[in-house]
Amino acid sequence: MTPLDDPGSPYHGVHHDAGVATAECGIVMLDGPNGVAVAMTPAAARATGEGLMAAARLAETQGGTE
Repeated sequence: MTPLDDPGSPYHGVHHDAGVATAECGIVMLDGPNGVAVAMTPAAARATGEGLMAAARLAETQGGTE
């Protein structure tokens, strides 16, 4: 059983679905799994995207799942 499948694991419930980003009136909207919705300035969205890319690369080296 992987940590993603183990109900007692803090990693249980990790999502495989990507969020969807859109731009409206100069604001970036990010809609994610389970109804998560975030509105960000373009600068905040860019920094978030760069942070996500860096974390994804690191997680892949740690054996992250697709």
